[in-house]
Formats: sequence, structure tokens, C-alpha cells
Amino acid sequence: MAVPRSKTSHARTKRRKTINMRLEAPNVVECGNCGNSVLYHRVCPKCGFYRGRQIFSPEIKG
Repeated sequence: MAVPRSKTSHARTKRRKTINMRLEAPNVVECGNCGNSVLYHRVCPKCGFYRGRQIFSPEIKG
């Protein structure tokens, strides 16, 4: 049976673990109706459209 010769240091262990714990950037696409940047599979907060249908009517600030 394989036995390690010495203890693995905390730095080496954490360095190995952080490779798999990296955060990925969210998928941002352009809204087909208004061109606003929107998260993938989400309703556009600016115009209220999703997949060519209006889901809600956004309130006008003013």
C-alpha cells in the first residue's frame, strides 16, 4: 500500500483545491427586443420580454 513520505502542507492542499473552486463569469446575452444585456434564460428587466413574448410591462421611472 502506498504511504506518503511526509505530510502534505496546508498551502499545497489549498492550492490543489482552489483549482476546482474558481468562479465562472455569468452568461450574458443581448436582449432580442431592446438590445440590453441580460442574464441567460431571464426576463429582460428593461423591456419585460422573454423569448419574443412580453411577460410584464416595466414601470416608467420619472
